Amino acid sequence: MKKVVLAYSGGLDTSYCVKYLSDELGLEVYTAIANTGGFSPEELVVIEEKAYALGAKRHVTLDVTGEYYEQCIRYMVFGNVLRNKTYPVSVSSERTFQALAIVRYAKEIGADALAHGSTGAGNDQVRFDLCFSVFAPDMEIITPTRDLRLSREDEIAYLKAKGVERDWTKLVYSINKGLWGTSVGGRETLTSDQPLPEEAYPSSLQRVGEEELTLAFEQGELCAVNGKTYADKIEAIRVVEALAAPWAIGRDTHVGDTLVGIKGRVGFEAAAPLIIIKAHELLEKHTLTKWQSYWKEQLGNWYGMFLHEAMYGEPVMRDIEKFLEHSQRNVSGEVRVLMRPYHFDLLGCHSPHDLMNASFARYGEENNAWTAEDVKGFTRILSMPLRIHEAVNK
Repeated sequence: MKKVVLAYSGGLDTSYCVKYLSDELGLEVYTAIANTGGFSPEELVVIEEKAYALGAKRHVTLDVTGEYYEQCIRYMVFGNVLRNKTYPVSVSSERTFQALAIVRYAKEIGADALAHGSTGAGNDQVRFDLCFSVFAPDMEIITPTRDLRLSREDEIAYLKAKGVERDWTKLVYSINKGLWGTSVGGRETLTSDQPLPEEAYPSSLQRVGEEELTLAFEQGELCAVNGKTYADKIEAIRVVEALAAPWAIGRDTHVGDTLVGIKGRVGFEAAAPLIIIKAHELLEKHTLTKWQSYWKEQLGNWYGMFLHEAMYGEPVMRDIEKFLEHSQRNVSGEVRVLMRPYHFDLLGCHSPHDLMNASFARYGEENNAWTAEDVKGFTRILSMPLRIHEAVNK
């Protein structure tokens, strides 16, 4: 029997795929879930049990959270990546690393084919297909849900006919949780004007008043929270999330262009990512030069766009990462954040590389490095192109 590795989540689409691939196509099905930090140990156990109950030959959990942080999240922080100035590229960046993990596993066991349960209406089908075709070009890609254009009802009927009885009641909201944020989709996100209601978000408001939070960065990476140092950067992110989520911070709705050419709208909550990115950005305002900040912003936007559009494998991404990493050599210090319900404020920062601390001048107050005559001459030269234009064209 030919071996197929299925990117498996335990949901309806991938559950259908297990049965269809084995019973209808006669394949030996190996299910694999690539965890990028969004599943608890208890959830992973349940997912494994479901895979074997459906008839999987073997099931594995591939933990790539560390790889996801080292090879992606840290660069998104360095680049202050917020797609359309809003979305921290949560789910879309995860999919690439999940697909890469599936490919590696398929090669390890000598699989003949790869499969996923994406439908034909969204971005994920492209992300999985592109990664599979680039990094496993000799393996067939099988996508039953998309190719057969199945409805949810079709899949449920098939599984019931196969003796699979579960509560397939569709949740009102589709939730995709990960280390770098949680996406939320529902009937409201299919419109242009309706906001998600309070109950749609996984994290409810639990705190009142306000609370101060201190984040410390070392060369651009989060290294301490409220004075406690963390060698494990992933743990530090989770600590920020645990402290900020009860304030219902980090909610928004992202609107953007999908890979399949249509506009898409999705809600999300990302307390830790938004606080970390904004705190990091403030520290950079104090420690980077004007042109470092300018070019970082350009490249950060490109980096986020390429991640979203499944182009992580494009060689220019490694070039951008080198630039981003080098730009962080002086981005060290502490940032104070004030949290309150649904909102946070950046109070200020302290850094040994703070360019405001130079003794040359105090903005709007005093200068020690130039004279009034220096400014008059500088302004006269600076205005020369404008004065020439006005003289010629008046």
